[in-house]
Amino acid sequence: MRLPAKNEVARHLRRYRAWERMMLAAPADRDLRATFEDSGYTLCVLMGKRCAREAADAADRYLRTTLSAYLREQDERPHPGAVVRRGPPAADRRSPAGR
Repeated sequence: MRLPAKNEVARHLRRYRAWERMMLAAPADRDLRATFEDSGYTLCVLMGKRCAREAADAADRYLRTTLSAYLREQDERPHPGAVVRRGPPAADRRSPAGR
């Protein structure tokens, strides 16, 4: 996994937090909300996360720890895209064609 430089992450996290404060101060402003969402998207891309809140949390952890500690922590977390299989084992399943 390749991660961006910490100064880039810090810059984008500061930008995200600033737009977040402005957006919370004026929630009806659509242009402000769009810019806030853009900054969240950029943070998602930088940190490899699917939502801005997760990306901001990941950026905070990344900036607080060493690179190796952050990567170890990421390996220990359950992967949200992991497939959870339910039902009988595959050997017991029958296809509709094999009745």
